[in-house]
Amino acid sequence: MVTSHPWSIAVVGAGLAGSTCASALLEQGHSVHVFDKSRGAGGRLSTRRFEWLDVGGQSHRARLDHGAVGFAARSPAFQSFVARHAAAGRVAEWSPSLRPGSLPLEPEGALFVPTPDMPALCRHLLDGTTTRWSFAVDRMCRDAHVWWLEAAGERHPVAFDAVVLAVPPAQAAPLLAEHRADWARHACIVPMQPCWTLMGVAEEDALPDWAVSRPPVGPLAWIVRSDLRPARERVPGQAHWVAHARPGWSRQHLEQPADWVKSELCAAMAESLGQAPRWVHAAVHRWRYALPMSAPASPAMVALHWWDPVQGLGVCGDFMGHCGVEGAYLSALALAAALAQVRVDATAPS
Repeated sequence: MVTSHPWSIAVVGAGLAGSTCASALLEQGHSVHVFDKSRGAGGRLSTRRFEWLDVGGQSHRARLDHGAVGFAARSPAFQSFVARHAAAGRVAEWSPSLRPGSLPLEPEGALFVPTPDMPALCRHLLDGTTTRWSFAVDRMCRDAHVWWLEAAGERHPVAFDAVVLAVPPAQAAPLLAEHRADWARHACIVPMQPCWTLMGVAEEDALPDWAVSRPPVGPLAWIVRSDLRPARERVPGQAHWVAHARPGWSRQHLEQPADWVKSELCAAMAESLGQAPRWVHAAVHRWRYALPMSAPASPAMVALHWWDPVQGLGVCGDFMGHCGVEGAYLSALALAAALAQVRVDATAPS
């Protein structure tokens, strides 16, 4: 596909990779449509809205950050991105106090979190794009040099010049299979780490002198006071807890019923804290594809992105050789740059 006019581009996935790529493509002048199976943006930059009734029948609400704990900024490009959004009030620096005896933060030092909630950064990046939520793309068809997207037998009415997949590799693989079998094979072997997450609101007597605990042993890898994070609402008498299980424990119990997982993680948290939180409302969430392994599964993953200019098909995400939020951003930026180069080549004199 070589064309000098603006394209209609579908971006599948509205996490940071998809949102970053969509924003960059919009700046290049393309018409960008973003699709996600969820009800909103963010992916693993997630905040859960809680609603429950107390014993008196009164309704209560809370918001807990149950996805990525935060992110560091190492590369100059991502540092510039974070600084720009921090200056605009969309990102805050967070230097959490660690519970005595915890493992150190990885990496040590300050982390960053979007404000006022985790998806806010992605929502801002998607401003100006056309979004379609609760549309789980399960088939892509290429016909007469354009792409069509389908979900549960429903074909989206807009045809696209190009498609970008910004979803976990296990979800990208079946979509790629009939168009780039080599990419699909590589995506199939990417080992992704799962994570069961406990989140809930408990009664509180006094504020702890720490915001994060990283237990050295046991099922839990992180225990976080979500309401002690920057720009989060503090409710007197309430403690907002989020606890992430270790990948190994999560993998071992991946298919267990949610009630069983909640019981086990509540018990693990009580053991780690030395007392059981007095829960008023709690739930668990299963992240089947929480994080890629730190090392690429194959040499093809060392590339920051995949781009097929003939078909107009691209892939980006944190599994492309670099983990975490920063890896997602760098991968998306690299793919957007590749698309920009195609247009430069198309307009260059022969």
